[in-house]
Amino acid sequence: MNSYIQLTPDEFDRSPFRLIGKEWMLICAPDGSKESGANAMTASWGGLGILWNKPVATAYIRPQRYTYGLVEESEKISLCFLGEEYRKSLAFCGRESGRNCDKLKECGLSTEKFDGVPTITESDVIMICRKLYADDLKEEKFVDKNMLSHYNGDYHRFYILEIEKILVKE
Repeated sequence: MNSYIQLTPDEFDRSPFRLIGKEWMLICAPDGSKESGANAMTASWGGLGILWNKPVATAYIRPQRYTYGLVEESEKISLCFLGEEYRKSLAFCGRESGRNCDKLKECGLSTEKFDGVPTITESDVIMICRKLYADDLKEEKFVDKNMLSHYNGDYHRFYILEIEKILVKE
């Protein structure tokens, strides 16, 4: 595995707004049907914070996404953040479906496991996460109905994930 240092949540000082919203992340889950052993989808919606006295990440996945079923079956997943030089790979992983190809292999990203969880080798930051809670966004629960413009009846499932480890490339 690349040379990483492990940080505590208090030591991790990168802006979640930039990290998730601008740089994007790959939600990476095990996929035994792929040569790479993993599937990843690009996400730019999510959050980092504290809930139930634990450091958590929140990730959102639409049910029609191939990654959705993989995350449903997994206890742990990784959130992987890559540098700007991987923008084309991130765009590819957001555009293509893992149903049709081994996205990671096709876009030139490699995988390795950390604590048994697949990660993207080229990542600058990796968060090893364990699922704590999942639920579906529901139309009737939207207080600001303008937000429904992001949907066509295909509401995300959101996952609250305990961040067990934060790894930052040295």
